Amino acid sequence: MAPPGARRRTGMAHPGGMAAPIVVHPPSPSGGRRVTSAGQILGLAHSEHDLLEFLRRAGLEPDTVRLDDPALIDWRGGGRDVWT
Repeated sequence: MAPPGARRRTGMAHPGGMAAPIVVHPPSPSGGRRVTSAGQILGLAHSEHDLLEFLRRAGLEPDTVRLDDPALIDWRGGGRDVWT
């Protein structure tokens, strides 16, 4: 079953009651934010565009992902508008 607001293509199950499967970590001193899923690094995002590409590679449909969905994404150290 896909997380609310996201249509699934592969992997990344999100059983109810668990933490958000995607974590966007605080900005690094050199810029960008590490993005992880289930402890695996998906990449270093410098924008929402980068984040959506990492989510696409992880099997989510970028056109249906809601970046403000706390059941899908745990934004740490700042929200969607903080990249540096």
